[in-house]
Amino acid sequence: MEDGKVHRPLTVHLNGELFGAPDAGVDMTFNFHQLVAHVAKSRHIAAGTIIGSGTVSNLDRSKGSCCLAEKRMLEIIDTGAASTSFMTYGDKVEIELFGENGDSVFGRIDQTVTQYVK
Repeated sequence: MEDGKVHRPLTVHLNGELFGAPDAGVDMTFNFHQLVAHVAKSRHIAAGTIIGSGTVSNLDRSKGSCCLAEKRMLEIIDTGAASTSFMTYGDKVEIELFGENGDSVFGRIDQTVTQYVK
């Protein structure tokens, strides 16, 4: 971590294909110190509290996206219509961030969309 930001690519695969690997720190508006301070103004936070930083993306779109809704919005801005579909049953997403030493920072998030059965 440098300047309160994680400067590493967040890698996202959708159905086995690279969806994006933008750098998590490059265009981050507020660093984690600022996010924690803001949350602490209105909530009690304790050890183990998870604070999300929002969508990981870069102004340079060549590294792809980490969020389907954001990618669709950018497509709409660029072309007038979204060409990327939302996930559906059977789709699989894998998310991982690796440290400088190649180790996974938080482990791989590996999820498949399944139909809810009561």
